[in-house]
Amino acid sequence: MAMIPSLFGNNNTTIFDPFSFNMFDPSTETSAAISNTRIDWKETPEAHIFKADVPGLKKEEVKVEVEEGKVLRISGERSVEKEDKNDTCHRTERSSGKFTRRFRLPENVKMDQIKATMENGVLCVVVPKEGEKKREVKNIEICG
Repeated sequence: MAMIPSLFGNNNTTIFDPFSFNMFDPSTETSAAISNTRIDWKETPEAHIFKADVPGLKKEEVKVEVEEGKVLRISGERSVEKEDKNDTCHRTERSSGKFTRRFRLPENVKMDQIKATMENGVLCVVVPKEGEKKREVKNIEICG
């Protein structure tokens, strides 16, 4: 039972979500160490906005990359703290290790204008959308 949350997560996506990766797809990687890195994906009229909780990580420990032209990859690593041999550890609940999350982006984004910021343990990635192309309507005269 303990494996279920780490495999399926507690997010609102389904296997039918065209923008998420299928858990059975071997190209999707999520390290079990800190796989519960929670990420919200919000779409506004101007952009797609991703917010990831990465408490305790510095911006140098987090990477934001675009793979294969349309896949946003957010990854990072939390190192294990060195312990003094004279200390006694009573409980260890904070996780360490690597995490990777990938999101397939829709076609209408400006890949060259992606921006990322990090503040108070929250990574914010803004992926601007291309302007809506106005459909040109041409009236055709009916002859006959």
